[in-house]
Amino acid sequence: MSHAALRPRLLILASTSRYRRELLSRLGLPFETRSPDAPELAIEGEAPAAMAARLALAKARGIDATHAVVIGSDQVASLDGQLLRKPGDHVTAVRQLEACQGRTVTFDTAVALIDTRTGATLQHVDRTEVRFATLETAALDRYVQREQPLDCAGSFKSEGLGVALFERIDSSDPTALIGLPLIWVARALRELGVDPLGPTDS
Repeated sequence: MSHAALRPRLLILASTSRYRRELLSRLGLPFETRSPDAPELAIEGEAPAAMAARLALAKARGIDATHAVVIGSDQVASLDGQLLRKPGDHVTAVRQLEACQGRTVTFDTAVALIDTRTGATLQHVDRTEVRFATLETAALDRYVQREQPLDCAGSFKSEGLGVALFERIDSSDPTALIGLPLIWVARALRELGVDPLGPTDS
């Protein structure tokens, strides 16, 4: 049977994150977003990468759909093994950035793809290491005021002014740090018969 016959009718991003939505749209495939039924709860003693993988799979499984490919993703930021949450407010964001000065923060970005017609499941965790520069608190305060990264783990936006906070970024996929490793996602979609570079309907 051809890939065309097997191709799912719907691509679903199990996320309401505008960052992930903007990233997935780069692949040029039609998709819809849905909020997954999956609470983001930490388990004591769980490694950050394992937590990200578990939550990404739970989000993909939390979407009730047939004849679809569902993409779930989660990112966990950690400093010396301790989780860095989304700050939520200005003061917490500045304090979080202060703690990162001159140190390396690890971002584990996990993805799970489920073909709901066949049950096929593909999973991946991409690791990015961000080395922070050492800046004065006043500069950190101005950054948070200007970019308002209050919904971002690590309190910055690497696709924006956040790059001014760093010494370097070590990554195999620059989109992973924003929230969705597109290099792997594109390859996984091809494996499931949804090729971003495939022929389009006329």
